[in-house]
Amino acid sequence: MSTTQVFRIWIKATPEKIWTAVTDPEWNARYGYAAPQFYELKKGGKFYSTATQEMKDYSAANGFQIPETIIEGEILEVDEPRRLVQTWRMLMDPSTASEPFTTLTYDIEDAGPGVCRVTITHDVTDAPATGTMIKGAPEAGAEGGGGWAWVLSDLKSLLETGKILAGQ
Repeated sequence: MSTTQVFRIWIKATPEKIWTAVTDPEWNARYGYAAPQFYELKKGGKFYSTATQEMKDYSAANGFQIPETIIEGEILEVDEPRRLVQTWRMLMDPSTASEPFTTLTYDIEDAGPGVCRVTITHDVTDAPATGTMIKGAPEAGAEGGGGWAWVLSDLKSLLETGKILAGQ
C-alpha cells in the first residue's frame, strides 16, 4: 500500500536561505528537534543526523539508549536551491528502525515577492510506524513532537523572526 504525506508552509525568505537552513548543520541544528543533519549534496551522497546531548540524557534517564546516528539516508536528487530528494529512516526507535527506507522530498518554490512555498512530501509506503511518527501528535506544543508540520513551523519562525517556537 502506498502512503504519502504532504506538509506545506509559506516562508518569507529566499530559496537560497531556506535551502541553507535545511541542508547546513549549523542552521538545521537550530530548529525542529535541534539534531544536526549532514548532507553530502550529490546523487548517491550520504545523509545522516546525530543525537543531541539532550536526546542522549533523556533516553538514559528513561532506561534506554539511542544510537549516535538517529536518522540515515541517501541523496537521490539535488537541484539547489529548489529540490532535494532523499531516502530517510529513523534509527532511534526500534519500530521505525526495522522499517524500510522512506522517500523524503523538499520542494522550494517562489510564491510571490520575497515569499516561498516549502513542501515536504514524505512517502512512507510500507513504513506505518514512520508514518505515525512524522504525522506528529495533535497535542504537541512548542517543545516538539509535532512531526513535519511542527518542524516546518519552527523553520518558518527561525527564518522570519530569528527565534524558534520554543522561544530560544
